[in-house]
Amino acid sequence: MNISRKANLLFRALIFVLVTCCCFSACIPVKVKDWPTGKPFLYDSKIELNKDNLSKDEDKLLEATLANYWVDSLRLPVVQKYIIIKKIIHPPVFDSINIVKSEKLMNSYLSSQGYYQAVFTDSVSIDSTTHPGQKRVSVSLNIDPRKPMVIDSLGYSFKDTLLQKVALAAYKKSKIIPHKTRFTKEAVANELDRLIVLYRNMGYYKLSRNNLIAEVDTTDAALLKLTLDPFEQALKMAQTAARRKENPSAVIIIKQREPSDTLLVNSSKEDFVQYKMGKVNFFPETYLNEIPDSSLLHLDKFPDVFSTRNRFVSIYSREKKFIPRPMLEHLYFKHGDLYQDSSFFKTINNLNVIGSWQQVDYINRIQGDSLNTNIFMVPATKQNITADLEGSWNTGDFISSTNMFGVAVNLTYKNRNVWHRAIQSITNLRNGVELNIANTGLTNDLLQTLQIAGSHSYSFPRFITPFFKIRGKKLDAVSTVLTVNGSYTDRKDYFRLRSFVANWGYEWKKGNSNWQFRPVNFELYSLDTLRLLDTAMKYNPYLTKAFNTGKVISQQLNYNISFPNSRIPGSNYLRFAFEESGAIVGLIKSLHDQIYNYVRLEGEYIKHYDFRKTQFAFRGFAGIGVNYGSTGKFGLTLPFFKQFVAGGPNSMRAWNLRQLGLGSNLQSDTSSSFRDRYGDMQLEMNLEYRYPIFTVGSVKVNGALFTDIGNVWNVKKDPDLPNAEFNINRLGKDVAIAMGTGIRMDFNYVVIRVDFGLKLKDPARLENGGWMSLKNFTWRNDEFANVIPPNPITGKQLYRNNYAVQLGIGLPF
Repeated sequence: MNISRKANLLFRALIFVLVTCCCFSACIPVKVKDWPTGKPFLYDSKIELNKDNLSKDEDKLLEATLANYWVDSLRLPVVQKYIIIKKIIHPPVFDSINIVKSEKLMNSYLSSQGYYQAVFTDSVSIDSTTHPGQKRVSVSLNIDPRKPMVIDSLGYSFKDTLLQKVALAAYKKSKIIPHKTRFTKEAVANELDRLIVLYRNMGYYKLSRNNLIAEVDTTDAALLKLTLDPFEQALKMAQTAARRKENPSAVIIIKQREPSDTLLVNSSKEDFVQYKMGKVNFFPETYLNEIPDSSLLHLDKFPDVFSTRNRFVSIYSREKKFIPRPMLEHLYFKHGDLYQDSSFFKTINNLNVIGSWQQVDYINRIQGDSLNTNIFMVPATKQNITADLEGSWNTGDFISSTNMFGVAVNLTYKNRNVWHRAIQSITNLRNGVELNIANTGLTNDLLQTLQIAGSHSYSFPRFITPFFKIRGKKLDAVSTVLTVNGSYTDRKDYFRLRSFVANWGYEWKKGNSNWQFRPVNFELYSLDTLRLLDTAMKYNPYLTKAFNTGKVISQQLNYNISFPNSRIPGSNYLRFAFEESGAIVGLIKSLHDQIYNYVRLEGEYIKHYDFRKTQFAFRGFAGIGVNYGSTGKFGLTLPFFKQFVAGGPNSMRAWNLRQLGLGSNLQSDTSSSFRDRYGDMQLEMNLEYRYPIFTVGSVKVNGALFTDIGNVWNVKKDPDLPNAEFNINRLGKDVAIAMGTGIRMDFNYVVIRVDFGLKLKDPARLENGGWMSLKNFTWRNDEFANVIPPNPITGKQLYRNNYAVQLGIGLPF
């Protein structure tokens, strides 16, 4: 009781200190150290932005970015100590010329964003009386960006009739929208790049952005009309100036660049020639330091040369390490085709991602109107073996509440060129044990768990289908993957679990999206329950369902895509996964009661906003699975190894792994022998603000503030588990909320983090509607102290904490 009261007082004192710091930190004056004696020095510099013509997003972006364009002499060297104390150390001597330099830099940035009429007004004040001996200079810069210039119209004027025809035909695909798109260097450059991509995919191999020019006209067309009345002309000029100030606009016309020198005429003409694909030479056994030009000059030194029937494709080998098929199947253009950037670099990139070659380069040679291609491929190390050691400390597992030390050894063998066909194979062996170091288990045996697992996979660099052939010309990184793995786990006196999993599937990329489809996925599980688990099942019948085993014959489809933010720097990641089991094979009567029948769907979205020093991260997750089987053997839920769980270092961080849910059901929280929760549905949202703290050597120590919101539920109602199923009317009661902070140590190659989470709202908390009370806060929840009996297996009393400390590797999302 004394410890609980002291912890309570400590927590209240911590909250009081944090609130006090937040309230009074702004009131504490900034101290100055080591200022230049007798000279005016910089004490404050700020930007005041006129927001009349800015949206909220534009305002935030400009405020965050413009501050980066102060010259170094107008940047304050502020150091923050003890959270609330700020110091300016070695402030720079003030020089008014630096204001002019800063304005030029800021104006250049605003012009790049379309603000060409920005007005700058600076003011400088010197305080030499408040602090004797100091001449503190405060600089204030008022910036009125005015309205941004927009593109009034976009046109093309190419002398080449084909280029003009193509540009006009693809006009609708331009991202420039007249009267809406801002006139910026980026917008014009993107339009030039779009045309170059279009032309280079039509045979214009030598064409580049340097061959095109964008002419910009900001003159009002009304001024071009002739008039003899000078007063009318003056009136038009005044009206035009007013319109430009109110709604500045520009007309863009894209043309062929004229040669600046007569010596460049021939070169310019060649740039506008369409080229066709000529001969292709592969060199799949190129040495790492080999000079490509030397190989081309000594083709007679290659003892083995393979050529296609038309003699347009040749493969030069020294030791016949690779058969021709992998190269021919990844050649995405034919002799006589017009050159295309897309098909050419698709060939190079797909040869690179196979994995059999560590480097793929090329040299193109022009011969008349043909382009001959030479592809040089440096083989990767064919075979290698790696070993790694894993360790973990498990305190209080879901059955015995013992302290065990786990250690595992992994051996991995990789072959990058199986049967000379560029097939990748990976063999993995794993052997792990859990040791009862502290001698706290029900038995005194040192060895508590033994696990042996092995897997083997083949990745074929093409689609292999039984009835028809798929080339996949529009896809990248295509492969067919066969995987087989098995495992054996012996948990002494609890259970013996055997598993066998085999699947056949296809993987491919399209743009920045990745797909994986497994039409056949077979999973078989076999479980032997031993005496201690049988005892636990007597006290908790839910264990019988949790350890149910059977066969899974399913189809799986996975999709993910990554893409950048549109305005504020950052990234997005979107993932979907779908699995169905039993729909087809389950029709076989002899297998009807042996196969799980279920549908499972999940989706995840992660978004990052990257600021100059900080980052804001968001994650949303939703998953649901439905057991539609008619047999009662497998119950109403998904198999436990397919269900959703919450808690741990990457989920609801105020709860330990599998210790949240189901819904607001209290059965697991009041159980004395089994507290793990598995659900058929999960909703979760995570928000995290990441910021730097300090750096020690090459190690960056960062901090984070986070909140986690979510829970897991069942889909179908179970009378034995009241309030465990999802109900939209009970969502406010069921949802759990965590808040906390964390420390992250970034070693460049690995990030180690420690997160501390508080249960701000716990569905299993009876008092205050589940919300944490600051007035009656305790580190341990004793609401069920008189309800929960001691563990029947270990004889120990179990308890519930109002917090959790998580140790993780890498960022949570």
